[in-house]
Amino acid sequence: MPMAADDIAKLIKDAIPDAEVEIVDLAGDGDHYKAVITSASFAGMPRVKQHQKVYAALGGRMGGELHALALETRTPAG
Repeated sequence: MPMAADDIAKLIKDAIPDAEVEIVDLAGDGDHYKAVITSASFAGMPRVKQHQKVYAALGGRMGGELHALALETRTPAG
């Protein structure tokens, strides 16, 4: 069963408390999402480390109940 957008956002916010999270359903099917995550904690991190931090927040759900998630990570300054 696919994950709800609100559940994805909650997992990310629980792990990255200062994060602003926007979830977009890309296909309208509740199974293909894009997450835009803004967090000061990403400052100074390479993009791959930022994405790893988000994947860690999802606790292994990628590829299972969360089929597809495109990530866009950034700091508040852009």
